[in-house]
Amino acid sequence: MKLTLRVWRQKNADAQGAMSTYEVDDISPDMSFLEMLDVLNEQLILSGEEPVAFDHDCREGICGACSLVINGDAHGPERTTTCQLHMRSFRDGDTIDIEPWRASAFPVIKDLVVDRSAFDRIIQAGGYITAPTGSAPEAHATPVPKADADFAFEHAECIGCGACVAACPNGAAMLFTSAKVNHLNVLPQGAPERETRVLDMVAQMDAEGFGGCTLTGECATACPKGIPLMSITSMNKEWLRATRKAGKR
Repeated sequence: MKLTLRVWRQKNADAQGAMSTYEVDDISPDMSFLEMLDVLNEQLILSGEEPVAFDHDCREGICGACSLVINGDAHGPERTTTCQLHMRSFRDGDTIDIEPWRASAFPVIKDLVVDRSAFDRIIQAGGYITAPTGSAPEAHATPVPKADADFAFEHAECIGCGACVAACPNGAAMLFTSAKVNHLNVLPQGAPERETRVLDMVAQMDAEGFGGCTLTGECATACPKGIPLMSITSMNKEWLRATRKAGKR
């Protein structure tokens, strides 16, 4: 396959960015999208140019590091992570636009790399449980109803990639935050911080400058792990419950 790539290039966080055009040839349909970018970077290095900076780690759709907007879609045309997107999703001769996540809370560091530490601070605000240190307790010591376990596992699948924020027209982080709140709040192990968790994590999310949620649903559509939109509704109920309880103290 021969492709034309229009790639966002930005020297650093303070520099003005712009789209640069490159041609790549002999791209196998079986390559992943990141492998195609590796080919581009090899080509740039051999010609004495600066390679394109982009985030990646496991390349197995697990870590959430890869983060590209491809032809206007977070992670590209398939519902998967960028590293699991293959070039057979494109056609010979295609022009592909490649940009970083676009959100004020995710400032560009260089080229296609953005700063997603805002997510880390949301987790630090309440994404943990109180547990004694030492040996692990017996797995069946605390019974968990099947429905609650399924609900927790569904939300724990969130890999924190940020596609929900990139896809949202408001740049909201409600789907990410709700996934992290819900998967702990439904379990007995998360009960001690149930109210403070949702209040603190939502407050930190707002402090980071993410946009407001209007339930357009683009976040759930773009999520490579299928976190459902109703996750936000569940967290809103938790937040209202915690707010009312805090007001009675």
